Amino acid sequence: MSYRYLTQHALTGQWLSHNLPLTGVEFGPALNGPGSFRGTLSPRLLGRFPELTEPDTLLYAERDGHLRWGGLIWQAEPEGGDLEVEAAGWSSYFQKRHDLDGELGGRGPYVNTDPCKILRDVVAYAQSVPDGNLGVSVDPTVSKATVGTPKEPWHSRWWETPVLGDYIDDLVKAPDSPDYTCTTWWDTDHNPVRRIRLGYPRLGARRTDIAFSSGVNIISAPPVTYSADEYAQIVIATGSGEGRAQQRAVEAVRNNRLRMEHHLELPEVRGKDVLAQRAKTERAWRQALGHVEQITVRDHPSAPVGSWQIGDDVRVTVRDEWTDWSGWCRITGWTIRPDTDAGETATLQLERADSFHYGSA
Repeated sequence: MSYRYLTQHALTGQWLSHNLPLTGVEFGPALNGPGSFRGTLSPRLLGRFPELTEPDTLLYAERDGHLRWGGLIWQAEPEGGDLEVEAAGWSSYFQKRHDLDGELGGRGPYVNTDPCKILRDVVAYAQSVPDGNLGVSVDPTVSKATVGTPKEPWHSRWWETPVLGDYIDDLVKAPDSPDYTCTTWWDTDHNPVRRIRLGYPRLGARRTDIAFSSGVNIISAPPVTYSADEYAQIVIATGSGEGRAQQRAVEAVRNNRLRMEHHLELPEVRGKDVLAQRAKTERAWRQALGHVEQITVRDHPSAPVGSWQIGDDVRVTVRDEWTDWSGWCRITGWTIRPDTDAGETATLQLERADSFHYGSA
């Protein structure tokens, strides 16, 4: 296992460093976010890498010839005798860009439009402006979600100076929206591909080929959380409409426990079938007790580092003096630490797999 860290000029593509000697490195991607990178340069190297203080330097992490992460350096700050370097993935760039022309340069407004198309148009508009081409591509994924209506089209008004990155965040917020993450790899000519991956109805898959367990590959996990505040076996879901015309679905079971009810408000839902399905999913989630928010794992044949993807559902088993818990969790991000006392480790951020509502593909 061998890592190296490379830097490149964002506009010219010139390689600035092929082996930046960073230590204390931690990095990883995120679901519906850019992901992050942190590392340290030692005192004897200060001043030898002036590109680290520039706002147009790209940083890559390579492991055994494969690019594992890529993004933009946003901060290089002296701390004591060290230089602390911070970077973020490709979508972070669009937080520094605005729509100065309106309607994404004439691409909008949008009515009943796939948010995947609008997201691609946001990136295309940003990179069509002089000195704005970061070379980021977006997956050609399509979804059944829609944005904008004939009465209320989706607009981008120049006089509001909208932040393009905020648009990307908004387009993936709704329960039936696509997912995205940032990734990078070498192409056949050994040039880095900078990509925003889209997934619908979701990124990732349910994995039965890998698993995480205490005493096997989990080296640290916080206590399993059990909360009666979130528990319910009756869910009352309300959708669109008002008064007697409001859509409503009640999902209930009896299980020899004290009756607990939860009101789920979904004003955007119009169909009774969709509302009933959402109520059923919510009830199943609230009826299950126990949650693990993160685990730290070591490289192991049960789940080698790099074998999972953003959005994957994985089986997690935690055993300690307080609990013996097992359940399906969705990976929403992770942080790789190449050099620790335990070797290469990864800290995975988790959500309960059944807390996500996946639309129909």
